[in-house]
Amino acid sequence: MIGDVARLAGVSNQTVSRVLNEHPNVRQDTRDRVLDAMRRLDYRPNLMARGLVRQKSHMLGVISFDSVLFGPATTLLGIGRAARARGYGVTILTPESGDRSSIVDTAASLASQAVAGVVVVFPSQAATTTALLSLPAGLPAVAVEAAPDDAIPAVRIDQLTGARIAVQHLLELGHETVWHVSGPRDRLDAQARVDGWRATLEEAGRTTPPVVVGDWSAESGYRAGLELAERPGITAVFAANDHMALGLLRAFHERGIRVPEDVSVVGFDDIPEAGYLIPPLTTIRPDHEEVGRLAVTTLLGLVDETEQDATAPPYVVPTLVRRRSTAAR
Repeated sequence: MIGDVARLAGVSNQTVSRVLNEHPNVRQDTRDRVLDAMRRLDYRPNLMARGLVRQKSHMLGVISFDSVLFGPATTLLGIGRAARARGYGVTILTPESGDRSSIVDTAASLASQAVAGVVVVFPSQAATTTALLSLPAGLPAVAVEAAPDDAIPAVRIDQLTGARIAVQHLLELGHETVWHVSGPRDRLDAQARVDGWRATLEEAGRTTPPVVVGDWSAESGYRAGLELAERPGITAVFAANDHMALGLLRAFHERGIRVPEDVSVVGFDDIPEAGYLIPPLTTIRPDHEEVGRLAVTTLLGLVDETEQDATAPPYVVPTLVRRRSTAAR
């Protein structure tokens, strides 16, 4: 109860209420005492009741697709953690399919729940645009990865730079060129990784092999590996995600191709299992959880009509995690 928190913190019930409602006229040391008392008493305010009293919802909505994939799932984790840290709950809805009517129905259902704002986590421009245009006018919204125009804030992984880092790593190891197993053609993130791969090879004056198209799954990576195993002279492959890289490793093993002695392989995502594959996988690590956190920060800036953090990067830049699936020629 608020009274218990007030007694432990040595303040009035009104002061506790002001802290809960983020009132600016509370001294920082007083705020810290109240928050510490809440933690010690495991006090959890009823966010929905607070929203009703203040005529403001404390729920954020999320429309997401492909949430079983590592990247979107980790982004959702980041959204949930960031929202809770700011005193918000999260409602996540997933369309039954990627067609327009399903997305429209999902957006309408979410809007009916009186959320304070919405994060749209879709990999395609068309799906994101459909979802955003289906929301009520004036409802704050932020997109992850794809946005229809500059009017909608978007938080993104710098996919192109991540691909450049992967290819540059392989070229620096002495490989003449790098083959690429891409994600689906209709995915913006997959296409950006293709663009980064191709641009890096062209700028280095290297030949650009044909793209082998996958679908993010280990099975498609396995099929790509069997195809590449039949081509002579391949020494380096950049897979657009770690699951496809896993399939590549299996196919190469079955065909007697050693990694990294014969072929070096780089993935993308740094899934938790990447360091335990045989060999441990060199990969690109994008901070998907940070994308979720930035999406919430950006959305709540719109909800509260505050200025956005000018230091927040427009893109989250990935890093290289070097393990034993790559080696010098």
